[in-house]
Amino acid sequence: MNFALKFFFGILVLGGFLSANWSNSTVNSQLPSDDWPTYGGNNAGNRYSPLTQINTQNVKNLQLAWTYETGDNKDPNQRGMDIQCQPIVVNGVLYGTSPRMKLFAADAATGKQIWQFDPFANPEKRPRFHPLRGVVYWEDGARDGGQDKRILYTVGSSLYAINATTGKSIESFGQNGEVDLHEGLGDKETLGHDVANLSIRVTTPGVIYKDLLITGSAVNEGGDAPPGYIRAFNVRTGKLAWVFHTIPLPGEFGYETWAKDSYKKLGGANCWAGMVIDEKRGVVYAGTGSPSVDFYGGDRPGQNLFANCVIAINAETGKRVWHFQTVHHDLWDRDLPCPPTLITVKHNGKMVDAVAQATKDGYIFVFDRDTGKPLFPVNEVPVPTSPALPGEKPWPTQPVPTKPAPFVRQELTEAEITTRTPEAHAYVLDRYKNSRHGSKYMPPSEEGTLFYGFGGGAEWGGSAADPDGIMYQNGNTMLWWLKMRDVRAQGKNVAMTRGTYLFNTNCSVCHGLSGKGSNEAKASAAQAYPDLSEVDKRLNREQISTILSTGRGRMPSFGHLSKEDRDAIINFLLKLDVKPAAPAVASTDIHSSVVTAPVTEGADFPYMPPYLNNGNTQFRDQDNYPAIKPPWGNLSAINLNTGEYLWQVPLGEYPDLAKQGVPKTGTENHGGPIVTAGGLIFIAATYDEKLFAYDRKTGKVVWESKLPAGGFATPITYMANGRQYVVIAAGGTRYGLKPGGSYVAFALP
Repeated sequence: MNFALKFFFGILVLGGFLSANWSNSTVNSQLPSDDWPTYGGNNAGNRYSPLTQINTQNVKNLQLAWTYETGDNKDPNQRGMDIQCQPIVVNGVLYGTSPRMKLFAADAATGKQIWQFDPFANPEKRPRFHPLRGVVYWEDGARDGGQDKRILYTVGSSLYAINATTGKSIESFGQNGEVDLHEGLGDKETLGHDVANLSIRVTTPGVIYKDLLITGSAVNEGGDAPPGYIRAFNVRTGKLAWVFHTIPLPGEFGYETWAKDSYKKLGGANCWAGMVIDEKRGVVYAGTGSPSVDFYGGDRPGQNLFANCVIAINAETGKRVWHFQTVHHDLWDRDLPCPPTLITVKHNGKMVDAVAQATKDGYIFVFDRDTGKPLFPVNEVPVPTSPALPGEKPWPTQPVPTKPAPFVRQELTEAEITTRTPEAHAYVLDRYKNSRHGSKYMPPSEEGTLFYGFGGGAEWGGSAADPDGIMYQNGNTMLWWLKMRDVRAQGKNVAMTRGTYLFNTNCSVCHGLSGKGSNEAKASAAQAYPDLSEVDKRLNREQISTILSTGRGRMPSFGHLSKEDRDAIINFLLKLDVKPAAPAVASTDIHSSVVTAPVTEGADFPYMPPYLNNGNTQFRDQDNYPAIKPPWGNLSAINLNTGEYLWQVPLGEYPDLAKQGVPKTGTENHGGPIVTAGGLIFIAATYDEKLFAYDRKTGKVVWESKLPAGGFATPITYMANGRQYVVIAAGGTRYGLKPGGSYVAFALP
């Protein structure tokens, strides 16, 4: 054997040795790789990859490469959340989270676990589950030989810093490796109440700017919501660096857009869907949600800045650069549901750095990144302001972009009612004729109204954009049924049990009012959230207590409530609390056994509005299909250089309808797209539990694969050891589907 041949075989042997001993080596032994280092793929959040190994010509050959099993969601009694996590890949290591909030590191080429961190390993830590959509990586290349590498992620109200190499907590960060996310929300002296025990969590990861982690939060949307301030924490120490008050304090810009002292009793206006950073400009771009409480704003007259805003914030100081409000005085829970997307477009013959924001009701706003000026005109359109609930003052106009056109339907008409079967048509038509319908800006009412746009349009999966200025956006068109109820019933001093009050304050925003009962349950063929009117027939006290403490499925933990308060809610659900007679004097003490429905004027925290909604209730036909004609979910390609659509196609299908020969209908979808230089869009998100590859030029499906469970997350793609992978979390559980607990990787043979 000649020398050259011996050398060749020597290299092969050495390569095999390095591969076999990967788990004991550092990531520096990897071949050069193209990573997916942040949530959204990069700081722009455009979910674009320059990789081309997988392309339109060979994507048909994609096959399963590896599966990482988290081990969670297998035991029905030990379930956590669905996996909504878009993992990251840095230097050939994949970092993600499990249904039970564990953080893990795995070899990105093989799926082999390197380490796992369990925040509840200490039995004194009570499990609290909520959606986790990603994690943040930071490293200091100039310190300790570049070995200070950290993963930051949140569980409940705790922000953790974890050593990215070892999986161990970094004890010098905060208090023994944790920071309490209540920090910076205010104190009793400022707000008039304590925030320490209020519910706060981070469902979508923040962004890194220098040594700062800038983050939003998810908060309760009821009467005990804390303010949704945007904050920055020092990555090294965990110390609070700055706070941007999304509900302004006295003397701050925007304070006059609320009632006096609204900040003391109302919360929300939070950035729960994530943000992006322009490092060159030193500006973070964030979208905020609605103020509390959803669907009634009688105690917050005005536009309510900075709720429902795209905000540009100086990343160094936390000072506002500019803002644009997409919904004034929100009465419809129209949070900005996904991070903005940074994109460069050709506008009026010039290249413009822009920021695009998709909305729940199907709009896309496009702004100049420096000035906040819309690239396409936005009109302030007069909208209905009556009939409105007593005390409500709807804003008389709303902003509507002239381009692009909405990517989902806007107003329900009789022509859109389902014709799937004659029986389904008759069922839905009856509701249509006996409900309010029309403008999506109709004020909520006690009569009941059919609306689009409560649960998307756009959702938290976000959008993707390529260097040509094309944006790819998935959308939902689902019908929602909103009915308000006067919780004061017969008068101002109507007594209710403590459990009723706590349920209305904490749970009714999703599950409906305490008085929901059979009438409202029958009024909707399917609920977006479970009907709890007969939960005592399905679950016992211990089971309900566990779910309230830890969370499960889409429901987050309510462990922030005291045991006594959780017991009171359980008594209400099990029909064990008997409503007492009304006392002679009104009381708002929720720690007494009797609570009198408070009068809104001068009400203390937690705020109890005079009107509450019937819960997040989808209206479907009697067979549990959407109540309107398809498509029910779509995927669009929109040229943001011109504001025109290139194509729009249905996304997903119902397998049973497909078997009946029904053309592809699209389905409700949760999760988002990525786009590659290989000419492909990858997206899962749909009811049929598939991962799809679309041709980005034509919108045609060029590959699909059934997942082990629904992929209700956003995929990623990266190179490891010279091979391109596409990975998606298969967590299931949405839409009543089976649960899952794995990450699945695909690659070419």
